[in-house]
Amino acid sequence: MRKLRMGMIGGGMGSFIGDVHRKAAAIDGMIELVCGAFSSTAEKSLASGKALLLPEDRCYGSFEEMILREKALPETLRMDFVAIVTPNHMHFAPAKMALENGFHVVCDKPMTLTIEEAKILEQLVQSTGLLFALTHNYPGSPMVKQAKAMVENRDIGTIRKVQVQYLQGWMATAVEDADNKQAAWRVDPSKSGVGGALGDIGTHAHNLLEYITGMQVKELSADLGRVGKGRILDDDANILIRMENGAKGTMSLSQIAVGEENNFAIRIYGEKGSLEWHQENPNELITRWLDQPKKIFTPNGHGLYPQALAASRIPSGHPEGYLEAFANVYKNFAIHLNAFLTKTTIKTPDYPTVSDGIRGVQFIHAAVESDQQNAAWINM
Repeated sequence: MRKLRMGMIGGGMGSFIGDVHRKAAAIDGMIELVCGAFSSTAEKSLASGKALLLPEDRCYGSFEEMILREKALPETLRMDFVAIVTPNHMHFAPAKMALENGFHVVCDKPMTLTIEEAKILEQLVQSTGLLFALTHNYPGSPMVKQAKAMVENRDIGTIRKVQVQYLQGWMATAVEDADNKQAAWRVDPSKSGVGGALGDIGTHAHNLLEYITGMQVKELSADLGRVGKGRILDDDANILIRMENGAKGTMSLSQIAVGEENNFAIRIYGEKGSLEWHQENPNELITRWLDQPKKIFTPNGHGLYPQALAASRIPSGHPEGYLEAFANVYKNFAIHLNAFLTKTTIKTPDYPTVSDGIRGVQFIHAAVESDQQNAAWINM
């Protein structure tokens, strides 16, 4: 198979996540960047494209121009899919236009600002038959795959309790007032949406919980904090959770927890055992049991399920982390897209889809609604 051709919207000079997407997409040699609308201005987009060694005629001044001009190219040249790596408020319009013009989509999270927009994208995916991937990268970790497989195989029995935390400290001061572009748009409701930390890191926590357990959060009760002076959006959250099987749990989110870098961790407690995974030490899955000693699984180690082995690229004892997990989203999407293009029937690969996008947007809005009602229980 040839390499798949990727176009990018956003991710120009100074972008953090755009560079992450490009590196992750390139790791397995299945995807190449061929074009982009990298900025809100044509000059910056062209400069970014040149820095990425793209031809000038494939560097576009807007996403509208890129989609229409790429569509007009021969099938042997045009992009196969578009990666949307913009701030939150710029996800919906380019995703909608790409789908309407026959292009597959990879989109950063949260998928849209509103539930109504999310459902429009779902309807478009269903009516066009095109592929849509959402870049929740943490499920790409081999040890997260192992945790999910252990739950599916009932190794730990019926789930009784869940705990998930995502703690950062980078917004403990008013960084948005210090020319920090990443902070500035995240505290702006017109760009971030109704959720602050909820949309930025809370959607990751919610997605990972539903991914590993294979269950949906049925209800939540949220107490949101706005600690930073003058901030409208949440930068801290404590949430009670009820899962669809009756299990209960907690979610703790913060971007003002001084000293924390990216303390994302999850614990799943079943009737026979428990699972614990930490993003800052992603190569270990800690398991504890009623009737046997604690055991720690590692990539390519003994006792792994095929799902975990398939997600690992390097020999035992070598660290795999954030980029490799991110790359697994792109790899599995590329496998599916190659099958789509060659009309090959395969089992749907393991990557977040438009349905996960809807769940994430519903989570944000449910938590905000709960907080507005003094932490009332809200159905999801």
